[in-house]
Amino acid sequence: MGGGRKRGRTQRRHFKQGRENVWKHNPQRPPAGEGGEGREGNPSWQPFATENPAFEEYYKEQQIIPEEEWDDFMSMLRKPLPSTFRINASCQFFQDICSQLVNDFRKSLETEVSDEHEQDAIRPLPWYPGNLAWHLNFSRMQLRRNQALESFHEFLKRENEVGNITRQEAVSMVPPLFLNVQPDHHILDMCAAPGSKTFQLLEMIHQSTKAGLLPNALVVANDVDVQRCNLLIHQTKRMCTANLIVTNHEAQNFPGCNLAKFCSETCMDEGKLQRVEFDRVLCDVPCSGDGTVRKAPDMWRKWNAGMGNGLHRLQVEIAMRGMGLLKVGGRMVYSTCSMNPVENEAVVAEILRRCGDSVELLDVSKELPELARRPGLSTWKVRDRGSWFGVHEDVPRYRKSVISPSMFPSGKGSKDVEVNTDVVDADMKDSTDMGEGEQERNTATDGNKNGDSPKTEDKTEVDCESGEAPNRYKKLNSTSTRTEHSDYPLHRCMRIVPHDQNSGAFFIAVLHKHSSLNENQVVDGVKSEQNISKVNTGKLGKDLGSDKVSSEENIVPQQVVDDTDVLDGEQNGDMDSKSSKDKSSENAKVIVNEAEKGQAGTRDRRRQQNQGRWRGVDPVIFFKDEVTVKSIVSFYGIKDSFPLEGHLVTRNPDTSHVKRIYYVSKSVQDVLELNIKVGERLKITSLGLKIFERQSSKEGSPCTFRLSSEGLPLLLPYITKQILYASAIDFQHLLQYRTIKFPDFVDAKFGDEASALLPGCCVVVLREGHQDIGSIATDPSAIAIVCWKGKTNLCVMVSPLDGKELLERISLRFGLKIPKLDKEKPNQEVTGSDEQPDSATEADDQPESKASDMEIPDAEAE
Repeated sequence: MGGGRKRGRTQRRHFKQGRENVWKHNPQRPPAGEGGEGREGNPSWQPFATENPAFEEYYKEQQIIPEEEWDDFMSMLRKPLPSTFRINASCQFFQDICSQLVNDFRKSLETEVSDEHEQDAIRPLPWYPGNLAWHLNFSRMQLRRNQALESFHEFLKRENEVGNITRQEAVSMVPPLFLNVQPDHHILDMCAAPGSKTFQLLEMIHQSTKAGLLPNALVVANDVDVQRCNLLIHQTKRMCTANLIVTNHEAQNFPGCNLAKFCSETCMDEGKLQRVEFDRVLCDVPCSGDGTVRKAPDMWRKWNAGMGNGLHRLQVEIAMRGMGLLKVGGRMVYSTCSMNPVENEAVVAEILRRCGDSVELLDVSKELPELARRPGLSTWKVRDRGSWFGVHEDVPRYRKSVISPSMFPSGKGSKDVEVNTDVVDADMKDSTDMGEGEQERNTATDGNKNGDSPKTEDKTEVDCESGEAPNRYKKLNSTSTRTEHSDYPLHRCMRIVPHDQNSGAFFIAVLHKHSSLNENQVVDGVKSEQNISKVNTGKLGKDLGSDKVSSEENIVPQQVVDDTDVLDGEQNGDMDSKSSKDKSSENAKVIVNEAEKGQAGTRDRRRQQNQGRWRGVDPVIFFKDEVTVKSIVSFYGIKDSFPLEGHLVTRNPDTSHVKRIYYVSKSVQDVLELNIKVGERLKITSLGLKIFERQSSKEGSPCTFRLSSEGLPLLLPYITKQILYASAIDFQHLLQYRTIKFPDFVDAKFGDEASALLPGCCVVVLREGHQDIGSIATDPSAIAIVCWKGKTNLCVMVSPLDGKELLERISLRFGLKIPKLDKEKPNQEVTGSDEQPDSATEADDQPESKASDMEIPDAEAE
């Protein structure tokens, strides 16, 4: 187990290094544009070379496409990637955006752009449901530089920032579509950052539910890197959902939360969730990323065959963990942004070999029929240090610890990996080398991966130019002439190649779980990986220490095991947080005792003990301050039909100083309660929808908490007090001038009603025409904003960006003109007025610009 922890830390450390190398520009070398576009006036700058002989040789040999298509394939790889985006179907204005794209931008772009582009400058992707995904025949660089496209580019940026659209590569949109998500599904996104696929899954569960209601579904989005978790949180905040939990774990060690392990049967409640399992699992694993060369041209320079070899084992581990967390009858999608069969078909074949009849590779060729895809390969080779191998038997002994049997089509020999320890110890020392002639072995991804291959010093003598072993190994390192064919139906996998539909490259496999995994099958896989891991640590485990425990010791001794516990305990649940089995056992005993006692005082002590468990992350605590909740309910007149008890959480243990209160769905509530019972095994970095926020003002207010703009759409149908209905013109003026005195409203009656409200937070709803007031607030599509009622004026409390978006949408809908700000207009410059609350600045509700929202673990810290 010690080796597993070390390997996980290495993966995280070198993933960060890889990300910096790929995403950060060298200050000595100005960044290139897509497709090799350079910077003018800099004679020392050189564009990215879109050539790599080793890349071409590798994929020609693997025969991923017919020989006659090779030139078209390579030509497309060297072209910039077109921009694509999705419309969020659950957003309030998605129909208006669709209409704007079809009737305005589509026509104008076709007439303004030059003839060098295709006839359809912008078009919906034919395979994406509902015409919600759009393809542009322009790269990101062209959008930024072309004056004719300037207004459209600004439109894309603004709509993306407010969450109405998501800019995402077309092939990256494919995997979630094959999950067949239903309204009540629990979904796990194992390697979620930066969050575009997670956002897609959230759209699906909200779109499948009646407007204004919370879905029963749940999405758990996980990522191994804390910084990437923050990026994931930032992206998904635009969705404003109460059905999301963001966690920070190694995907291959995602905890199994099973109450049966910690409680006696007497404390089990059949009406409560007893374990965390998932109906759907998205397993979009870390990969070499060579399918992204069109948008990341630096990949041409970095790519080598060893990158895929080095990630294969991690990919298998993550996929097997996902399969263990999947419910019987559930579906898992395995995907990569790589074309390499070692990362793709080889991983799928190993999953099928380990799981046997319990798992089926589905034929989804009839789903999304307009999506061009190629069938998976049944035969391939493995390249290592300048040599090709078709069977594992031909791999030299000193490389067998690196080139595993599971990389080959048959997977033979992966049950018992035998390595000549003398050769390994004397000549390899550390055999985790990934390279084929390149010292810097970083992994480029498409921005949605959560790990990297281990990179350690390789003490074997290797020619860095040729990638070959020294002369004394020449006789062992000859190219294999034998090949294998897989017996599994790998043609059911799909590979998307760029020249079929002018896209990037991607690989997808859809797996269905028929029954619980058999213990022996899983144990075989664990033993195989353990044997290899022992070799990779050097000296065959001599330095591992006496506290190292084998995986099979943590497996429940029964014929058919609980999948969530197959690799649980120190192997899966707490590998990234515990240092020994003894510590794990001690904590488990504490949890069992406390669960049996079931006393409130004991639960409080346990909560305090667990506050320091996840360093830097505040605990999730159910908000139970009845006095505060009653004051909120009374002030806003919240109907009893809106459930609050058990749905409010905070991140501050001191309820008297809570700044923000979040709302969680019933599905999230169940998982939180289970997580507390099992000792907070899930490291939760973010969850819930911000619904109330502490607010103070000089004028005072009967309620110390104001409404949050994020949670307003959910709460609006249940508010009966502190609510106003404004005409289109007064609503427009509020958004435009942000603060208006009561006598200055066009509708004098509205001004009188505003002045009659209690001081503090209020809601202003747009009244269209002669709508009946009783029906407006209960309409899920109603447009409303949060405001603050002072002594003499009404002040808007939405971000300038959201205000501008609303202003433009309302103006388009009602045909209103947006006049330029006139300094003579009343109260345009009253942002310092004492009528406003102390923290009611324009950016107060703008999560995009607040550091506290990006640093979720410390959200409650002053």
